[in-house]
Amino acid sequence: MERKYDVITLGEILLRLSTPINGRLAEGDTLMRHLGGAELNIASEIGQLGLKTAIISKIPDNLLSAFIRNQLNSSRVSENYLISDTGADSRIGIYYYEYGSYPRKPRVVYDRKHSSINSIGIGDVPETMFYNTRLFHTSGITLGLGGNAQSFAIDCIRKFKEQGTLISFDVNYRANLWSGEEARACIESILPYVDIFFCSADTARLTFGKTGTIEEIQKSFCKEYPISVVASTERTVITPKKHDFTSIIYSSRTDRYYREEPYRSIDVVDRIGSGDAYVSGALYGYLKHRDCQKMLEYGNAMAAIKHSVIGDMISTDIEEIDGIIAQHQDTSEFQSEMNR
Repeated sequence: MERKYDVITLGEILLRLSTPINGRLAEGDTLMRHLGGAELNIASEIGQLGLKTAIISKIPDNLLSAFIRNQLNSSRVSENYLISDTGADSRIGIYYYEYGSYPRKPRVVYDRKHSSINSIGIGDVPETMFYNTRLFHTSGITLGLGGNAQSFAIDCIRKFKEQGTLISFDVNYRANLWSGEEARACIESILPYVDIFFCSADTARLTFGKTGTIEEIQKSFCKEYPISVVASTERTVITPKKHDFTSIIYSSRTDRYYREEPYRSIDVVDRIGSGDAYVSGALYGYLKHRDCQKMLEYGNAMAAIKHSVIGDMISTDIEEIDGIIAQHQDTSEFQSEMNR
């Protein structure tokens, strides 16, 4: 069957307002404006790498919709499943971000209750959508919204799966949305449909009560559910502005673990969205190459470069990311400090 898209994601599109670097939310009169939202970040970044993407979301029908649509167009993300909320109380969710600087940690304040995504329903999208993509992705953030958004996400997972679509899911646990017990019960209900599963070791232990090494944890998910691939990021925080980053991927089909050396001493300008960048790179590598080692390499490279830019998502292309990967794998003593 010919499918129009490589990836369709589902999630809330948020407006991010952040202080200037090292500024405080309690002080100053300037905030930088960006768009955010895990599934938006992923669709945008995969689109920039060259695959065809779309996002399912619901946004207010006001002047902010032009800002959102411009971002989608610049990242080559289709608007076909972007739903306009024409209700009198329609609104976009907002979050405020304050950068950290050792010993002060970054901080986030959410203002997203009753945003437009919470009125989304299955009648808002065409039935043809469910056989129009190779892969569908959503996260625990969308499920954690509860109510209509949660019900709609579960319906989408089931309907896409019925059409033979690959299902990708990132736990992406947020304690401000739901408890660990609520998250576990809901996510375990959809894991029988999931093909590619993103879950860190800490989240697996805290949310799912897993024990043992990360390798044992990853394999246990595949034994309990028909999951093909489990990916787990591994971050070492040296200071808020200096991190090491890598990941480990397990394939149940090959019964093999995939690893590479970490990206060390990353200069952290803005870490928000780095997990989404990892997912976008990993899904690109998997869909483009059908190879878990490539999945690992693209995921790690996208996450590493995301730390270096302000905002929730990267502006990049496949040439830059291939260059980052080649540089990371180059073991020679000399490397040019500039591309020119």
